Order: sequence, then structure tokens, then C-alpha cells
Amino acid sequence: MADNTAADTDLRWMQYALELARRAEEQHGEVPVGAVLVVDGLLVGEGHNHNIGLNDPSAHAEIQALRDAGRRVGNYRFPGATLYVTLEPCAMCSMALVHARVARVVYGASDPKTGAAGSVFDTLISERHNHRIDVVAGVSAEESGALLRAFFRKRR
Repeated sequence: MADNTAADTDLRWMQYALELARRAEEQHGEVPVGAVLVVDGLLVGEGHNHNIGLNDPSAHAEIQALRDAGRRVGNYRFPGATLYVTLEPCAMCSMALVHARVARVVYGASDPKTGAAGSVFDTLISERHNHRIDVVAGVSAEESGALLRAFFRKRR
């Protein structure tokens, strides 16, 4: 029963991350990726891609969520936190998550080109780091992937 509760919680937070991803595209013309940082069942940070609008290559959804959480919580470390993100984190975001001591990452669509949570690189679980992150892949993967495919189809 506990697994169903965790799976339901993961799905609920991923749905919110998907709302943020849609907002990124609809309101800002950004690649639709959303992220939510949760501690003890409470939202502490949220973000969506904002690279284009901010002219900032580091303004990925995950980084935006970490920055938001830092402002809200008054810390740069988030032990026990879970990050929900619609696309598998890249190497930059993965290392930020490791440095932030996030406990768990739940992502939607895999990124076969730059994914660093198991697709291309295993940054989040590497034994070379002093902190490893539990990873759950594929939550709302079809919906996350469809959103990205539709975005890039419009751009071509």
C-alpha cells in the first residue's frame, strides 16, 4: 500500500511540474520543462525553463526551482527533498542537485542526448560523489515527451 501512496504522490507533483512546463511555453515561448522541489510534502521551490527570456544558459527548470527554494527556505541545501521534473536532468542540473543534497529526483521523459540521470550519464548516482540521489524515471513520461515533441515540431 505504501508504494501506491508514493506513486500517487509522485504523479500528483509531476502533474504540477507539467503545468509549469506548459506555462513556460505558453507564457514565455520557452522549451516546456517544469520542476518542483518538495520537502515533507510541502512545495519549497518551483520553476520552468527560462533560458531564452533571461538570456541565461543556466536557467533550466531545475536550477530555477533550486533558486526559488533557496529564497524561500534561506538555505542552499535541501536534505530530504524530492525534485519532480518533466525532463531528465542534464549534467549541469544534476551536479547542482548533488551539491544541494537533494535526496530524490523523479523525472518524466528521458533525454537520450544529454540526460545525466541514467540515459547518457549517471551523474546522480555516481560513486565518485560524496552524495548520491535516488532516481525514479518515467513518471508521466508520455505526457512530458509529447509536450516536448509538439514544441519542437512547431519550431521546425
